[in-house]
Amino acid sequence: MSAFPKKRSRSPKVYPEPSQLKMLGYEMPKGALLSWKWAEKRLKQSHNYWIATVRPNGRPHVMVVWGLWFHGVLYFSTGRLSRKAQNLTRNLHCVICSEMADQAVIMEGVARKVPRARLLQKIRGLYERKYKWDMFSLDNVVYAVYPSVAFELKEKKSFDSHTRWKFPAQ
Repeated sequence: MSAFPKKRSRSPKVYPEPSQLKMLGYEMPKGALLSWKWAEKRLKQSHNYWIATVRPNGRPHVMVVWGLWFHGVLYFSTGRLSRKAQNLTRNLHCVICSEMADQAVIMEGVARKVPRARLLQKIRGLYERKYKWDMFSLDNVVYAVYPSVAFELKEKKSFDSHTRWKFPAQ
C-alpha cells in the first residue's frame, strides 16, 4: 500500500460524510450539522492558513502559509529547506486550519509533493492572482494536502453545531 493518497477524480464530486463532533469531557447538545459547502467557503476565502507538522523528535511545529483550496485539496508552497518541508519529508501527516478562529475549519490530512511538471497551470495562475506571487519564484516545493477528516468550530453556534466530516478512504 502506498504512503500517498490516490488522486481524486474531478467528477463526480465526492462530499465528505458529516456527523456530530463528539467532544469528550464536554456535554454538547445535538444540533444541526453544517454543510461541507460552509467549510469549503472558509477554506477558499482564507488568505493565511495555519499548518502543524511534527519534528523528528516529536515536538510540534506550527507556521502560517499561503495556500489555495482547489478541487478538495489545499496547495501551498514553502522553501525546500524550511522546517515544515523537513518535517513533511519524515512524516506526511499534518493539520491545516483556516485563519478565522471564530469560524474555524480544522483539517487533518496527508501532504505530498507536487512535481512542477504536474502542477496545473490553472492552480499556479489562481495562486498568483490570490497572492500576487509566483509559487516558484524561489527554490520552493509545492505540497498538496489531501484531507482525511475535518472539523468546524463556529463560535456563534458553539452549542448547536459541531460538525465532523470524514472523507472517503483514498
